[in-house]
Amino acid sequence: MFAVIRTGGKQYKVAKDDKIKVEKLDAKEGDSVDIDVLYAEGGKNAKVTATILEHKRDPKIIVFKKKRRQNYRRKKGHKQHQTVLQITDIKAA
Repeated sequence: MFAVIRTGGKQYKVAKDDKIKVEKLDAKEGDSVDIDVLYAEGGKNAKVTATILEHKRDPKIIVFKKKRRQNYRRKKGHKQHQTVLQITDIKAA
């Protein structure tokens, strides 16, 4: 059984015991959270429960801007905050 969930402005197809990385959630490690369900294989009113495993940051991405022949260069780094979730239960109503 699978479900399509939405969190952080993105959609994820998940099944039970999947581990996914999503945008940072405001909850502590070890907490259980309920996630918005867009579609579930078993029925319309489904409920997805996940456990927060850890909060971490993605590897650094370098943003580099340049305009040729203008002596214009800008270099900036960015590390996105992530939350690792483990899907514990999918219940179809």
